[in-house]
Amino acid sequence: MRAPLRPLSVLISLSVIASMTAYLVHAQGQSDRGRQWIAGDHHIHSRFSTGWDREQNPPAPILGGDAIYPTPMNALMARHYGLGWMVTTDHGGPNHSQVNLNQAYPELKQSRVVVPDVIQFYGMEFDTPGADHSSLIMPHTPDEAQRLHSIESGFNKREPWPADPSWDTEPRMLEALQFMKTFPETPVIIAHHPSRSAQGEREYGLDHPQELRGWNDLAPGIAIGMEGSPGHQAAALNPDGSIDSNGARGGYGNHPTMGGFDQMTAIVGGFWDSMLSEGRDWWITANSDSHVHYSEGGSDFWPGEYSKTYVWAEKNYQDILDGIRGGRVFVTTGDLISELHVTAQSAGAQAHIGGELEVPADEPVTITIRFLDPDSNNHHGDNPSVARVDLIVGEMHGRATDPATDTHPETEVVARFTQADWVADGAYREVSYRFDSLPGDRYIRVRGTNTTQLEPALDPRGEDPWSDLWFYANPIRLHVQD
Repeated sequence: MRAPLRPLSVLISLSVIASMTAYLVHAQGQSDRGRQWIAGDHHIHSRFSTGWDREQNPPAPILGGDAIYPTPMNALMARHYGLGWMVTTDHGGPNHSQVNLNQAYPELKQSRVVVPDVIQFYGMEFDTPGADHSSLIMPHTPDEAQRLHSIESGFNKREPWPADPSWDTEPRMLEALQFMKTFPETPVIIAHHPSRSAQGEREYGLDHPQELRGWNDLAPGIAIGMEGSPGHQAAALNPDGSIDSNGARGGYGNHPTMGGFDQMTAIVGGFWDSMLSEGRDWWITANSDSHVHYSEGGSDFWPGEYSKTYVWAEKNYQDILDGIRGGRVFVTTGDLISELHVTAQSAGAQAHIGGELEVPADEPVTITIRFLDPDSNNHHGDNPSVARVDLIVGEMHGRATDPATDTHPETEVVARFTQADWVADGAYREVSYRFDSLPGDRYIRVRGTNTTQLEPALDPRGEDPWSDLWFYANPIRLHVQD
């Protein structure tokens, strides 16, 4: 960082125990309100992600032509793999808005009856004008189907037949967001696999930093983030579970993922940090992008089998969507952890993942990281352990003058914690870190891994995804008061 921080120190022994006690009291208060970490997946395809018979005019949808599973089966598998919420996100296409309205939505309503213990949002994989794909997540309202139909039929770039290139432009996307802002309860947009079309590091394809900024500028409560860890993580696995030496994790065949995460997230001081440095609500998620399971020749895990997006929420539609919109989220792969609590405390006040804290000038700030490393096997039969947790700090300095900015040099890993640093409390681990004071506004974020890599390396083709696991938390913003 350009502005030096005062001396920093890791707190252990009595100070850690004291902060642990304070945290437990606070966590109990949150639990009393019904909030908990609920795992989910916002990018799941069903058989209504169709193929197309282009011998007909207009093309006729072919059920199961792209993804193959009925929605109730997706929900059952999501429940089996530990998810409490999910989103149906089928691809569009010529006149696909009618498929969603007349076929996919009735099956979703049936699935909600069959699997009532999984909160099932209605949505779609929006064929984003001027960009790649995005999750479009609809609030649960009586007219949710009609609302999605109005968006898909009016703005999905693959909807018109004959195809119309004027639907595939950045201004068209801004029109779509402006339209969504008119809804009484607005949807959420999350950019999918943002660097899958990139040709190299910071050589972007369909999604550009200036585009994502433009969405967030116009509709900050709708365009709220991007996939940190994309789906298709089983692309390097053969149907029998052996390694396909040519398989690329995430389907990133041009420039690879890094520890299973998109470069826009994984590079410290990269695009995500540049967004956070502006004080933006710009969050990351993880998902399966399930179409066809790898055991049946696809490149996917079942929802929740490998990647999970945890939301701190009550188990209902409104609070889960509010948690996603508000960044109360951490993500993990391979069930490396199942709980993560990050607390920033100063002058008797606290903030948590996705939150903000006002810090009096010259007052110390204590960051407490508490996580649950479950002593149980994941869905590969492994019991991975967290080898290290990193605390990352970045300066906040207001909006960038160049909307194409994708770097933030004033970001650094200020501490790397290993088993020698944290205190064990059963399966929980806890460590704290103290800033004696802050020279200006900062954000903090946390990540962890089961590897020894100091930074996530580029994933080679044929890498076993179960060997390279990471978790990431959304940030806490710290505002220094004069």
